Amino acid sequence: MTRRVFALVPGAGVGARMGARHPKQYLTLQNKTVAEHTIARLLQHPAVEKVVVAVSAEDPIWPTLPVAQHERVITVQGGGERAQTVLNGLRYLLAQAPADAWVLVHDMARPCVHADDIDALLASTAVDGAILAVPVADTLKQVVDSGITATLPREQIWRAFTPQFFPLQRLAHALEQALAAGHGVTDEASAMEFMQAQPHVVRGRSDNIKITWPEDLALAEFFLQQQTQEQQ
Repeated sequence: MTRRVFALVPGAGVGARMGARHPKQYLTLQNKTVAEHTIARLLQHPAVEKVVVAVSAEDPIWPTLPVAQHERVITVQGGGERAQTVLNGLRYLLAQAPADAWVLVHDMARPCVHADDIDALLASTAVDGAILAVPVADTLKQVVDSGITATLPREQIWRAFTPQFFPLQRLAHALEQALAAGHGVTDEASAMEFMQAQPHVVRGRSDNIKITWPEDLALAEFFLQQQTQEQQ
């Protein structure tokens, strides 16, 4: 199946949980920002035509990065929350891309995404789209007020990663409908699920971590080093 594929990277968040001076996407890994690593991974994939990056209008750092000036990178203004930021990017693409285009939505704070995972995701033929995910290995506890109230079965529980891959028009419509209904949209798949779609799950690599906590930065650096060694 031949599809026109675009990437969308929401990056309007402030990363408050990191407790750092700058948003987490602008912290440094191997002499580059997290954002530069992430965007580079998408630009390196031959199937990705352009990368739309949605950032805050008040972001002083993104415009200074060399990658922001790349000929295949387009910057748009983000929103107050992730779902609105993604929708802003999708609306830009709706005006520029063909009607049957597909979009890869990827967290800016996931700099370790591997080309093999993107290949596997793009190879999916599921009409409702697909996401990268990994099965849960830990025992899951339901907790209320610091007390365990139940142990949850983990056999059917997966951790949702990005990129998430959907038909552009359908994802934009799903996000619009979910936001209008006040539905909690935690990722793009949840908006599609709101519209009764059943996205396919593609098992990804566990090193595709999202930098959320301070200790994640060192782990991401380790994974980047490991991936470099794999390619040698």
